[in-house]
Amino acid sequence: MRCRGDTGVLELAWPWLLAILPLPFIAVRLLPRACGLMSTALHLPHLGVALPQQADVSPVPRLRRVLALFAWALLALAAARPQWLGTPEDVPRSGRDLLLAVDCSGSMSIEDMQLGGQPAPRFAAIQAIGADFIQRRAGDRVGLILFGTRAYLLVPLTFDLKTVGKQLADATIGLAGRETAIGDAVGLAVKRLRDRPQQQRVMVLLTDGVNTSGELDPVKAIDLATANHVRIYTIGIGADAMRVNSLFGSRVINPSADLDEKMLGEMAAKTGGHYFRARNSEELADVYRTIDKLEPAADAKQSLRPVDELYWLPLAGALAAGAFAFLLPVWRVRLLRRAVST
Repeated sequence: MRCRGDTGVLELAWPWLLAILPLPFIAVRLLPRACGLMSTALHLPHLGVALPQQADVSPVPRLRRVLALFAWALLALAAARPQWLGTPEDVPRSGRDLLLAVDCSGSMSIEDMQLGGQPAPRFAAIQAIGADFIQRRAGDRVGLILFGTRAYLLVPLTFDLKTVGKQLADATIGLAGRETAIGDAVGLAVKRLRDRPQQQRVMVLLTDGVNTSGELDPVKAIDLATANHVRIYTIGIGADAMRVNSLFGSRVINPSADLDEKMLGEMAAKTGGHYFRARNSEELADVYRTIDKLEPAADAKQSLRPVDELYWLPLAGALAAGAFAFLLPVWRVRLLRRAVST
């Protein structure tokens, strides 16, 4: 049983329970009437005082019957489970489990990237371009790891891409320390992915340096990822040349001299991923698009309707009607006593 509206449908989950509605009438017809009951009377405290004889025309008994029937009807409606079905929403099917591991060490503050035509730190470029990459992963469970001196799981694997993007946007350089623990970041990702389906375990690691901290050596981390079938896409970020001013004038330096490309390439190759070099913001955006092609997000969707249970509304109405019917005789007696006393 449904009633359509502009924004949803009112439906009874168990409409067959409305068949109990005529039970009170059936009971009155089939069950024998009670006998021997004393009629109610009002006893006056003083002898010789009497009320004029008149027919009982009080509407209270009739009102009580109406309220009782109304309460019964509401109880039957509550038992039928009225529900409000909202408009259908497309829910993406489960795709890959992707952990984004982002280096937030001190070197990520080097301003060798461009955003909007202005120099920007490496970490700011990752935040700006990474947010778009995260939103395109609809259908995947995405998590976020930040690593510096230590590695921390900032957001566990979730379909809530908005939260992942917000946490990345709110992160700061040095949040996990000023050094770089690449091995620990990989080990933490493997720990979180190893219980997931084998073909869905993907990690994207962004760094601008070399492993200088942590307890897990990157070589052992590579073996761990390979043994657990975790594909790792590594991205080395940072420009090859940057002009800086010093006491001896302007000179060109390589801000990415410490980038361990050999290790990152080996990590990607052994785990079945790819190594990318992002020297500027445009290349970083291209890397994300390439990963989207190599690891396409789930595009098949299923439609679900949000359901709000409304049984409590008729149930509350039934309780209110029953309470009112119960209190009616009490109020009637009080009114009669007050009338007699006056």
